[in-house]
Amino acid sequence: MEAPLYPDIPLASSTPPGGQPAFWVGPRHLAGDDQCLYDVVSDTLAGLGWTSLTIVRGRHESDEAPEDRQVLRSTVLHIAPDTLRWAQWVLADEPFHLGDRQVAWQVSARADTSGPLAAWSAYFTPGVPGEAVADFLVALDARDQPAAPLAGPELVLDAVAGHGWLRDIDQPQAAATDPTFTSHFSLGEVPALIQDADPRALTTEADEAGPAGWQAWATPAIGAPCLWAVSFGASVPHDLVAAFAASLSSTAPVLRRVLPEATRERLLRAPA
Repeated sequence: MEAPLYPDIPLASSTPPGGQPAFWVGPRHLAGDDQCLYDVVSDTLAGLGWTSLTIVRGRHESDEAPEDRQVLRSTVLHIAPDTLRWAQWVLADEPFHLGDRQVAWQVSARADTSGPLAAWSAYFTPGVPGEAVADFLVALDARDQPAAPLAGPELVLDAVAGHGWLRDIDQPQAAATDPTFTSHFSLGEVPALIQDADPRALTTEADEAGPAGWQAWATPAIGAPCLWAVSFGASVPHDLVAAFAASLSSTAPVLRRVLPEATRERLLRAPA
């Protein structure tokens, strides 16, 4: 099923005026981010009315030329009007990796404005389809209480199973994979450094299992680098994870100009 719709049309065809040729491709979870993950997500947040701020840390002299400025770190921060939720583009900041991919977006939320700390955070690396991250943020923006749990974990597995993904035989209540066994969803112990307000995350001993959160990733081949990875803190509401899962596993094609090298031959594609 995963073969070019038009195999005789080369992907590296001559570039038309205005940019690279575009294709409708699927499945979405293997289609990459078209190298525009920031633009897709930031445009979505702007449409939702979130405010964007650029935080630059470094040395700047008043008479210094722009190309000589010593910028040590920079982060673009998007804040919702109620200040209960925010998203940070951290790819240019200090490196933080999931698997072998550096985190690009960190999304956080808090229960109220009485304290500055986030109740939960979610992390997305480059390569994650921007449509799925955008749908996650739209669902987050629509929530009156961004930190309150409203549903159980079954909602996440139902979302991907509805699009043909397979529940894990050994863990049918906690894991699922796409029919090609390339992309995965799993409910288990979260990686180190994932921020979460669950007190168990701070008190867990080295030999104890910490609080469980959803993880998702795609590995094109055994031993190959991850195409993308996502980590949700243990307190991220399951219905928000389900919104991401439903979008990621959607069978609707997405528009792409840049296809991932690792999966381009496995994508259904048609000229746009």
